[in-house]
Amino acid sequence: MKLSVVRIAESLAEAEGWQLEDINWIVKKYRFRKFMDGIAFVARVSDAAERLNHHPFIAIDYKMITLRLTSWHAGGLTELDFIAAAEFDRAFLPLRP
Repeated sequence: MKLSVVRIAESLAEAEGWQLEDINWIVKKYRFRKFMDGIAFVARVSDAAERLNHHPFIAIDYKMITLRLTSWHAGGLTELDFIAAAEFDRAFLPLRP
């Protein structure tokens, strides 16, 4: 179920570093010391995405990884987007600079 603007704002307040983009997306950039640390993060995100059956758009720009989330079937953001965001943040913890 698509979240209301109020619920999106509440969820964003709890999602450290995630930003709202075009009302239907949340986006976060992760910076790494080494290129291969970023690639390891992408592998961890991929594992989490498969478990959740909710896959982000992933951009790899050298040592910067950008994740974008939305729920196509709902036409915007859902609770699953924020669950996935929290899972991806946990995947980052052992790799953060």
